[in-house]
Amino acid sequence: MSAAKRYFSSTRIAMIALFSALAAVLYIFNFSLPFAFPGFLEFRFSDIPVLIGTFALGPVSGCIIVVMMVLIKLVFVSTSTFFVGDLADILVGFALVIPVGVIYNRIRTFKGALLGMGVGTLISTALAIFLNRFLLVPAYVTLMFGDSWEPLLSMMTPLFPNCTQENFYTLYLWVSVLPFNLLRCLVASLVTLLVYKHISRAINRLNEKMRPKKERTDEEEKKRTVITIIVLVAVTLLLVGLAILHFFLTQ
Repeated sequence: MSAAKRYFSSTRIAMIALFSALAAVLYIFNFSLPFAFPGFLEFRFSDIPVLIGTFALGPVSGCIIVVMMVLIKLVFVSTSTFFVGDLADILVGFALVIPVGVIYNRIRTFKGALLGMGVGTLISTALAIFLNRFLLVPAYVTLMFGDSWEPLLSMMTPLFPNCTQENFYTLYLWVSVLPFNLLRCLVASLVTLLVYKHISRAINRLNEKMRPKKERTDEEEKKRTVITIIVLVAVTLLLVGLAILHFFLTQ
């Protein structure tokens, strides 16, 4: 039985659904820190269940949790960024959970968890800077502000009175995006580490439970894999459809 065929057990699917739902709730409820960062940078605690889910289930499941989290949010709260910000959140989430999951799978200790979150924080922050420079800001200026920089600059001036189009990227990327994402990942990592000792045994027991007790026939595995893929694709398409429908109904 190949690793691909035995990956999606009923336990794993249930845990992915649980972590996705919890992350989506925390993803919807966000807040800004206007005394430190521009108001459109929204702070969330959704990275915490995403990280715990990644520790428990691995990097592939962690990525699925990130995608499902964003899709669930879009069903209930329409995008305000023409899906550009939502796509960026998915990519930044991938950049965090993949290093965490890969490193922890190889080093299943507290030090491995710490190393994974450290590497994930650096990669996720670097990608956030890149996406803001080459995707998010250009898309916002073009799609939302009609090629005008004034709305964006007006949101920066409360913190940076001397902000202009010429120095915008310097102030925004290095004084806002960089520390904001470091803080976001640091808070999520610290909270996860605080509960790590309490959940590590449960994580290990869960990993043992998801390992098949006996080999199934090729026919049984083929049927199980096909059904699992159909269910995952159907749920994903349903969430995407509902998100798009919600977007158009709220315009």
